[in-house]
Amino acid sequence: MDLELTDNAGDASDHHKLVEKRRKSTRKFVLACAAFASINNVLIGYDVGVMSGAILFIKEDLKTTEVQEEIFLGILSIISILGILAGGRISDAIGRKPAMGLSAFVFQAGAVIMTVSPTFEVLMIGRILAGIGIGFGVMIAPVYIAEISPAFARGSLTSFPEIFINLGILLGFVSNYAFSGLPAHLNWRIMLAVGILPAVFIAFALCIIPESPRWLVMQNRIQEARAILLKTNDNDTEVDERLSEIQLAAGITDAEKHQSKAVWRELLSPTPALRRMMITGFGIQCFQQITGIDATIYYSPKIFKAAGIDGNSNLLAATVAVGVTKTAFILVAIVLIDKVGRKPLLYVSTIGMTLCLFTLGTSLSILGEGSVGIALAILSVCANVAFFSVGIGPVCWVLTSEIFPLRLRAQASALGGVCSRVCSGLIAMSFLSVSHAITTAGTFLVFSLLSAISVAFVYTMVPETKGKSLEQIELLFQNNICGGFGNKNFISLKFLGDKHKVSARTA
Repeated sequence: MDLELTDNAGDASDHHKLVEKRRKSTRKFVLACAAFASINNVLIGYDVGVMSGAILFIKEDLKTTEVQEEIFLGILSIISILGILAGGRISDAIGRKPAMGLSAFVFQAGAVIMTVSPTFEVLMIGRILAGIGIGFGVMIAPVYIAEISPAFARGSLTSFPEIFINLGILLGFVSNYAFSGLPAHLNWRIMLAVGILPAVFIAFALCIIPESPRWLVMQNRIQEARAILLKTNDNDTEVDERLSEIQLAAGITDAEKHQSKAVWRELLSPTPALRRMMITGFGIQCFQQITGIDATIYYSPKIFKAAGIDGNSNLLAATVAVGVTKTAFILVAIVLIDKVGRKPLLYVSTIGMTLCLFTLGTSLSILGEGSVGIALAILSVCANVAFFSVGIGPVCWVLTSEIFPLRLRAQASALGGVCSRVCSGLIAMSFLSVSHAITTAGTFLVFSLLSAISVAFVYTMVPETKGKSLEQIELLFQNNICGGFGNKNFISLKFLGDKHKVSARTA
C-alpha cells in the first residue's frame, strides 16, 4: 500500500513538472514570437527619432525651406496610408509573416535612397518609399501578435511593437547626438544609414516565427493552425476550445453568411456592433495623434529652443532625455496592462497628458526663456511622453488589434492605422505654421484641450478587454457592453462567453 501511494505521488510530481515545463516553454515561445515580430517597429521609431535632429542638418546641407521641412516630416504619415490600406489586404492574401518581410524590404529601400540623396527631390522619393513600408509594418505586427497570443498575456505582448518603436526613437535621438559633430553634408546621411542595419535581424526573425493560427484557419489550414496553437497555449483542452472559437469567428461553420458580403462592403455598411467597434478603434487612434505626440518628438529641438536652450548639441542632448523617458515608461505599461487593465491605464495617461501639455503651454507663454522656463519645459515634455507611453501609446494598438472580428481584423485595423497616420501627418505638416500663427505655447494649449476631450472619449466609448478572448470581445460589442465601465459587467460577459463556447463546440 505504501509503495502504491509513493508511486502515485511520484507520478503526480512528474506530471506537475511536465506541465510546468510546458508552461514555461510555451511562454518563452510566445514571447520570442512577439519580440521577433516587433523588430520591424524599431525602423519606424528610429525614423521618427532620428529625423528630429537630422532635419536640422538636412536644412543646412540641402538649403531647404521651412515649408519643405514640414512637408518632408509630415509626408511620411500621409503616404503611409497607402501601405496601411495595402497591408491589410496583402496580409489577408499572403499571410501576416510574408507581409512583415515585404514591409521591411520597402522601408529599407527608402532608407537607402534617402541616405545617398543629392537633392531634396530624391530625398522625398526615399521618404515616400519609407512611408509605404512603415504603413505596412505599423498595422501588421499588432494584428499578428494579438492573433498568436493567449488571452491572459495578449495585452502586454501586443504592446511589444510600441516598446520597439520607443526603442527606435531613443536610438534615433542617440544617433543624432553621436553624429552631430560631423560635417553637415555627412552627419545626417550617417544618421539615416544606421537605420538600415536592423534588416539583418528582421530576416532572421522571419525564419523563426510561425504564421498566425487565425490566418491559417481563414485559409482552411486547420491542422497547421492547431499545431501552432499547441505551441502558444499550455493546455490541450483550451487549444481545442480556442480552435473551435476561431473557426466559428472565421465563418467556416457558417460560410454562406459571410461569403455573400465582401469585407470592405461590410465595413462601409456596418452593423450596430461593428459601428461601435469602429468608433472605439478609430477614435482612440485619432486621439493618440491629435494630442500632439509626433509634433513633440519631431520638433522637440524647436520646443526646447523656444524655451531658451541654445546650440545644436545642447538641443539634441535634451532630446535624448525625452527618448530615455519615453522608452522607460513603456515598460511600466507592459507590466500593468494585463494586471490593472486597459481602461485604468488610459485614464492615467490621458489625464496626465492633459496636465503636462497645459503646463508646457503655460510655461512657454508666461515664463519664456530662462533657467526656470527651460527646466519646466524639459520636465513637461518628458512627463508628457511618459504618460503617453504608460497608456494611450501602447493601449491604442492593443485595442485596435483585439476588438474587431477575425474576418475583418486586418482591414479594420488598417483603417484604424489610416486614422492615426492622417492625424499624425496633419499635425506634423502644420505644427510650424500653427506655431507661427498662435505661438508654440498656444499650440500646446490647444493640444491640452484635445487631450481633455480624449478623457471623456475613453469614459464613454472604450470597454475593458483585459483577460477576455478575442471572440468574447466581439460578443461584448454585439451586446453593447462598452463604455463607462471597468469590470462590473464581467459576470454577464462570462455568461455570454460560456454560451459562445457551447455554440462553438456544438458547431
